[in-house]
Formats: sequence, C-alpha cells, structure tokens
Amino acid sequence: MADGNGNRTDRPWGSFFVLDDLAYTKVKRLLVNPGQRLSLQSHEHRDEHWVVVRGEATVTLNETTSKFGYGQHIFVPRGTKHRIACEGKEPVEIIEVQVGDAFPEEDIVRYSDDYGRAN
Repeated sequence: MADGNGNRTDRPWGSFFVLDDLAYTKVKRLLVNPGQRLSLQSHEHRDEHWVVVRGEATVTLNETTSKFGYGQHIFVPRGTKHRIACEGKEPVEIIEVQVGDAFPEEDIVRYSDDYGRAN
C-alpha cells in the first residue's frame, strides 16, 4: 500500500510502518505524535539513517540534543544512545533506513522510557 497502512504498528508515542524488510536492510516510516517521544535506546546490530520528511524532530544522540527539520539527515551508529521527540504541534515523520547485521525489534536496549518499557 502506498500509505503503509497494511503494516502499521502502533506504539505509545505514535506508529511505524515497515516499508521494506530484506536480509540486508529494513526501511520504516516513523510517525511521532505531538508531545511524545521514543525511549532513549541503542542497538547492537544496526546503524540507522534518518531523514525528516515532516515536522521538526528533537533528536538526542548520546549527550547532545538538537532540532532537525524537513530534509535534514541524521546518522545513528550502532551503540549510540538515541531518541526522537516531537515537541511541536504537528507530528514528526521520519524515514528510517537500517543497515547492519540484523534488524529485529528485540535489538533495542532501553535506558529510559516514558511508558515503562526500560530494560
């Protein structure tokens, strides 16, 4: 489906859509609702490349937090603590391309989480 609704996964912070899932890469569309944020997390088996395609994302990479807008790119190397937040009134939409050894959802180490899911 063009809008990705056929493979939507809801989360407390919004939702994601798997656009492609291959042995060598996974591509997702992330929608983060206003006032929400993902857990502070890292991955052992994958790097992530993010492109903001709508809204403004507040992104934490290790100890640094910055704002990114439409068309800006963020590279998240494996092992980096990271988080996406939506502090604005419009949702944030990000295209995420994962590359690495493996892409399971279980490859998430959560350090803190607003929804009680920290490891």
